[in-house]
Amino acid sequence: MFHFGFMQRAFWAGGLLAVVAPLLGMYLLLRRQALFADTLSHVSLAGVAMGIVLGFEPVVGACVVAVCAAMGMEPLRRAYRAYSELSVAIVMTTGLSLALVLISVNQGLNKSFQAYLFGSILAVSPFELTLIHGVFLVAIVFLSVMYRPLYTMTFDEDTAQVSGVPVRKISLFFSIITGLTVAVAMPILGVLLVSAVVVLPAALAVRLASGFRMALGIAVGISLIGMGAGLSASYHMNTPPGATIALLLVLFLLLGLTIKRGVTWANTWRNRETTTKL
Repeated sequence: MFHFGFMQRAFWAGGLLAVVAPLLGMYLLLRRQALFADTLSHVSLAGVAMGIVLGFEPVVGACVVAVCAAMGMEPLRRAYRAYSELSVAIVMTTGLSLALVLISVNQGLNKSFQAYLFGSILAVSPFELTLIHGVFLVAIVFLSVMYRPLYTMTFDEDTAQVSGVPVRKISLFFSIITGLTVAVAMPILGVLLVSAVVVLPAALAVRLASGFRMALGIAVGISLIGMGAGLSASYHMNTPPGATIALLLVLFLLLGLTIKRGVTWANTWRNRETTTKL
C-alpha cells in the first residue's frame, strides 16, 4: 500500500496529527474541556461548506471558521465560568446551523461532504499535507515553549495569573492551535470522529501514567499505534479511516482499563495475603 502516493500522504499526515492531537487533548482533558475539540470539528463543517460554495480550498475555510470559533469560545467560557458547557452549546449551534443553511442552498454539497464527514485516505492532497506540516510545527513549538505556563494554568488558572502568567493570551493561542489542528485533521479523520484522536489516547494515558510527562508520552504512543493500525485496516477493509481509528482507540481504552483494574485487584489481593500472614 505504500507504493501509492495517497497512502504515503495519509500515513505522513496521520503520524503528524497523532503526535499533536493527544498532546492538546491531555491539556483539554485536565481542564475539563474534553468536548472542545468535538465542538470545533462540527463548527468547521460550516467552513468546509463555505469553501465548496465559494470555490476555494475547503480545509482553508475550515481553518478560518475553527479559529473564529475558538476565539469566540474563550470569552464565552470566561463569561459563564460557572456554566462552562454553555460556550460549547452556543458555538456548536451557531456553526451547525450555518453549515445546514449552506447545504440547503446548494444541494450538490451533499456528495462533497461525505469525505469530510467520515474521513478518507484519498482526501489528503499535497496542499493539505503542507498545511498539516505548518500546523504541526507551530503546535510543537508553542507546546514546548509554553510547557510550564500551560501546566500551571491547567491545574489552577488563578494561581498562574497571580504568578504573572499571561493566562488569557496563552489560553487564546492554545484554543487557536487546537482549532487549526482539528480543521486540518478533518480530511483524514472526518468531522464526526476527529475528536477521538484528541480525547481517547489522553483518557487512557491519565489512567495508566503516574506523572504528567509520562501521561503525555503514553498518549502519543497510543495515538501513533492507533493511527497506523487504523489506516492500514481502513485500506485493506475499505472502511472509513476515521471510524476505524476511533474503534481501535476505544478498544485500546477498554483493554487498558481492564488491565489496570486487574493489576489493581492483584496488588490488593497480594497485600491482603501479606497482611494475613503477618
